[in-house]
Amino acid sequence: MENKKEMRNWLNEFNLNHPLVIAGPCSAETEEQVLKIAHELKDSDVSIFRAGIWKPRTRPGGFEGVGEIGLKWLKKAKEQTGLLMGTEVANAAHVKLALEYDIDVLWIGARTTVNPFAVQEIADALAGTKKIVLVKNPVNPDLSLWLGGVERLYNAGIEKLGVIHRGFSTYEKTKYRNIPEWQIAIELQNKFPDLPLIIDPSHITGDRKMILEVTQEALDLNYDGMIIETHTDPDNAWSDAAQQVTPDALKQIFIDLKVRKLDDVSDEFTQKMKKLRANIDVLDATLLELLGKRMKVADEIGLVKKAANVAVLQNNRWNEILGKMILDGETKGLSEEFVLRMFKAIHQESISHQDKVLNA
Repeated sequence: MENKKEMRNWLNEFNLNHPLVIAGPCSAETEEQVLKIAHELKDSDVSIFRAGIWKPRTRPGGFEGVGEIGLKWLKKAKEQTGLLMGTEVANAAHVKLALEYDIDVLWIGARTTVNPFAVQEIADALAGTKKIVLVKNPVNPDLSLWLGGVERLYNAGIEKLGVIHRGFSTYEKTKYRNIPEWQIAIELQNKFPDLPLIIDPSHITGDRKMILEVTQEALDLNYDGMIIETHTDPDNAWSDAAQQVTPDALKQIFIDLKVRKLDDVSDEFTQKMKKLRANIDVLDATLLELLGKRMKVADEIGLVKKAANVAVLQNNRWNEILGKMILDGETKGLSEEFVLRMFKAIHQESISHQDKVLNA
């Protein structure tokens, strides 16, 4: 992936003065539903109409998509509205059908990205295509798997590539359906700045009321576009009802979103940022110094436990610390989610230090 400039050109083809917007229902349900939503979106900022044709479900028995007939509906919607059409593909058979019906944008879903064999099968079926191909992050927070999927497609000669950030599964109870793990997407963005990055707030939140908030956060991080599930009757949608918005709600989101400048070259901005970043550098150095001191105390605790033949993990003590830190964090403007993640990492490092001492 050395020559990555080629992969960003397809965004320029849209000639937009705003981020790319992909929208449409989670699932194509009927021809009437597909056409109605497409017509309501055609005169908005939407460039690509999306609809699930095949729906991978965690357990059998749920609605798994209408299949090939839905591709006919998308083709008709394209003819009537001029919108480009996009759908998810999970195997070579899906790819073959999507290409037969001239689908413009194909994406690989989170459950497929985790399987290199499936991704390679799709890459082989798409070899040399001029279609836009997007890769959703894998279900689990694994940057290598995500990049591996992109690289397999790139090696197949597909130039119009991009990635979709849809969040990651977790056993923890959070306000998100899939936690964003923003740092993983940021790391990908830093490694490959020319690879278009699209936010999927529908799957991150699982809640239409949070769509604007998460989309704005993504735009603040210089994302290139968004993919938002949109339905004329979301409460009665056949899949993922809670996370879909109406076309009118989507248009209001466009109004409310603020697109930031990439930079400001004025002297005033530069000087203010220089001063604040210097403060951040000092505080970061202080944090590392304090963490180093904390681990030295953990080493001493390990020695005391070793002498008394006491186990490393003390759950009561850990829960006591965690509860106190969450409350203290709130008074300092820190979210519970952040405090939990930070102190779990600190706790794990402390355990590692103590374990080394015990087994030295």
